[in-house]
Amino acid sequence: MQNTSSDYTVIIANGEYPTHNYPLDCIKYASYIICLDGALETALANSIIPDRVVGDCDSISNTLKLQYAHIIELITDQNTNDLTKAVNYCIKNEFKKIKIVAATGKREDHTLGNISLMLEYMENVDVEMITDYGIFTPIASTKVFESAVGQQVSIFNIDNSPVTSHNLKYPLNNLVLDNLWKGTLNKSNGSSFTIETRGRTIVYRTFERKK
Repeated sequence: MQNTSSDYTVIIANGEYPTHNYPLDCIKYASYIICLDGALETALANSIIPDRVVGDCDSISNTLKLQYAHIIELITDQNTNDLTKAVNYCIKNEFKKIKIVAATGKREDHTLGNISLMLEYMENVDVEMITDYGIFTPIASTKVFESAVGQQVSIFNIDNSPVTSHNLKYPLNNLVLDNLWKGTLNKSNGSSFTIETRGRTIVYRTFERKK
């Protein structure tokens, strides 16, 4: 998995800032960078000046508010979290391809919530979440994934829809994944694998490979 195209927007969320080269490269080569207001200080500390800061500004100092007022998109809607505000900003501005980084860690409830929100975002944008350990990709139909032999794969389906896999070590044949653990800890057999589903599904691929 390589970052070969810069035609995407990166959203830097307010979780743990990445250290792995892949998410860091996602930031480096992005065509546009959006930072949640609560992540601005950390982004600046890592020499990242975003193109836009999005949020309700309840997690940003008055000093930063003044200094970066020209790039702040204030959205006060309390019915959505700041990550969703940022994604909605992308939709409004027709940024169709999004990579989300720094959206996990710190709090487990935020992590689960952020991952699950991608199932809503995918209705309008092409979105992935990149962590220090791998990539979360939401799907709702058959998709072929780039992979490598031994790459670890986990599959989560929230609609109790049958899932079928091709080229994974442990095949899924119209299996209903009615608990989060049921599709975890699989492995790819080659340079790609396919997941067939009609339900909302998240596929996770690790950077690490195992024999």
